[in-house]
Amino acid sequence: MDRSVPLAAALLLDFIRDTEVGTDGPSGYNVIYGFNQDKLPKPITQMTIDEIIGAQADWSKRFGSSATGGYQFMRATLTDLKRELGLRGTQTLDPDLQDRLGFHLLKRRGYNDFMAGKIDRTEFGKRLSQEWASFPVLQAIKGAHRVLVRGQSYYAGDALNKSLVKPEEVEQILDRMRELGEAMPAPAPVADPKPEVAKEEKPVEEKATTPVEQASKAVGAGKGVAQGSGLAGAILVMLVSFGWIPADANTAAVGAAFAFVLTSLSNFIMGVVQTYRAPPNAG
Repeated sequence: MDRSVPLAAALLLDFIRDTEVGTDGPSGYNVIYGFNQDKLPKPITQMTIDEIIGAQADWSKRFGSSATGGYQFMRATLTDLKRELGLRGTQTLDPDLQDRLGFHLLKRRGYNDFMAGKIDRTEFGKRLSQEWASFPVLQAIKGAHRVLVRGQSYYAGDALNKSLVKPEEVEQILDRMRELGEAMPAPAPVADPKPEVAKEEKPVEEKATTPVEQASKAVGAGKGVAQGSGLAGAILVMLVSFGWIPADANTAAVGAAFAFVLTSLSNFIMGVVQTYRAPPNAG
């Protein structure tokens, strides 16, 4: 049910659809007179207002009436609603639009006066029976074609229409409507926004900005045989500072090689010294 429709009116509209087309479910919105909707090229709820009005004249000839949708809109009624409400002919006659049009028909027939206590349920019941032929009159009155007794269709005697519901059922619905008053349906639930997935932050690689910093990083990176040598690092930094090694040189490779050479030379010198100091072998 369209959420612009008050709960009391929604209760009555559900009852009208159930009475007129045999169900208050979604399928009822696609029914045409005589349940001939399967003979149409597409469902009513997918057709525009102009498409339906244009086709209803043919439906009257083929099926005996132009009654269409959940509230069985006649061709003249739908044409009048389009004019009165300023509807666009391109609007689709979907369930929500049908509900709003059905509510407008209720207001035409005295819904506001009934809810305000200005007319009683017998009078409102008679007006409903004038709009929907399946509804009974709630007391004996003069109908469209003859004098009626309580429970008959307002159009009884035309060999086409008859009441499909007992007057007591209508009266129960009208009493429940008064109890609901002007209550409106709850707002449509708003879906909670999906939590944002935290993106894994990649560590920012520190970049050396000067040749000296590049050389220092190359020597102190912990890679290579003797890349961590303090002496090699100091000499390499000095060579880069004085421009003896190009600024765009691969300082990491140079640093590793330079440290390796110094370490190898240091090991060689230490080996010679140890050999010189070693005691003679026992004879």
